[in-house]
Amino acid sequence: MAFRDHLAAATHESAPISLVHGMLEHSQKSQHAMTLFTNITECPGHRAAINMLTRDRLCAAIGIEPEAYIDTLGWAMDHPSEPVIVSTDEAACLENIADQVNLQSIPIPHHWPEDRGRYSSASIIIAEDNGIRNVSFHRQFLRDENHLVVRLVPRHLRTMVNQARSEGREVSVAIVNAPDPVVLLAAAMSFNENIDELTIAAALHEKLYGTPLRLVELPNGVQAPADAEYVWWGRITLADDDEGPYVDITGTVDDVRQEPVIAVDGLAHRNDPIFHALIPGEAEHKTLMGLPRAPTIKAAVNKVVECTDVHMTEGGCGWLGAVLKIRKKHAEDGMRAIQAAFDGHKSMKMVTVVDEDIDITDPVRVEWAMMTRWQPDKDTLILSNQKGSSLDPSRYADGNTSKIGYDATIDFGVDPSGFMSVQ
Repeated sequence: MAFRDHLAAATHESAPISLVHGMLEHSQKSQHAMTLFTNITECPGHRAAINMLTRDRLCAAIGIEPEAYIDTLGWAMDHPSEPVIVSTDEAACLENIADQVNLQSIPIPHHWPEDRGRYSSASIIIAEDNGIRNVSFHRQFLRDENHLVVRLVPRHLRTMVNQARSEGREVSVAIVNAPDPVVLLAAAMSFNENIDELTIAAALHEKLYGTPLRLVELPNGVQAPADAEYVWWGRITLADDDEGPYVDITGTVDDVRQEPVIAVDGLAHRNDPIFHALIPGEAEHKTLMGLPRAPTIKAAVNKVVECTDVHMTEGGCGWLGAVLKIRKKHAEDGMRAIQAAFDGHKSMKMVTVVDEDIDITDPVRVEWAMMTRWQPDKDTLILSNQKGSSLDPSRYADGNTSKIGYDATIDFGVDPSGFMSVQ
């Protein structure tokens, strides 16, 4: 399957659209409709898609019910599979190889006026170093024709780059835009240990489509999805440059930092390519970041309490807050679930735990559970001096934060009838 195979429901916009704020303005006017732009002023011959991967659209695209996505992702985490390698003449992503690299010729957008400039926000980075492969999301600022500045948060790729730099080495990478959505979901996952995310994507591809995930080896030796719309290859260099400001998932403007520079040595794309022009801070961004966290949180909670569902909240930006549904069997299960959830997603700031009768996707019902089943003095867990998220503008100067958990479940052992809603 390919990214373009999931765009059947998109509205085609043939009127001229500019890379500079044009797609954002169109999205806002169209109530964030899934749109395929076919007439991009600055990039003739290229197309771009926005608002494809909201939760419901993503589940529809990959053929899964929204209620089943957590368990499907969890299954793939437990059943990794190996992709297959195809030759370069079988790889659609290499149909057009540029004679000279010019990243400014492809529709990398400048969405928000507050951003530093043009950003590739939905492109994943595949890095290989010392026999370890990492696949992850990191926004990339388009600095010039063949250089990007990449924001590396302190996770596996940052560790890989720091180690290589300490030895005076660059890290070979592929940057991939618009692979199949299962690859994007796998890339957004985060594990405590080094796990090859492409093996998770391969498991999802086989389960959902019945076919293997196909990779092709690029000229620098890094393998990338063969059916992606765009691939470019290069190196994370030893140099740093300014990155940011950037409107992030919280809708607030992230800081300017010194971040690594990527030198791009080659660029290729499919015939009539479609750039995935994700709008930062909008629903698609929150879906891609938040959805893959739900199974890791659920798995962590299930080690101590039976957890039946997890919802990353919209008010928590799909990242900082979650609601858990548990099947309570002991008095302390609510508090144990809270602590396990924080362990399962270190960036999370607030967790609410509810019983099985609560619709965790409805904030009104979640608040109702709190107001009728939660007592602040005994059902609240507050943690200080915790590792927080760099996306939280309220974090302390040292990067730490405090966290809070609400146990909005019925006390264990009491008659539940008086707590049940008749509405």
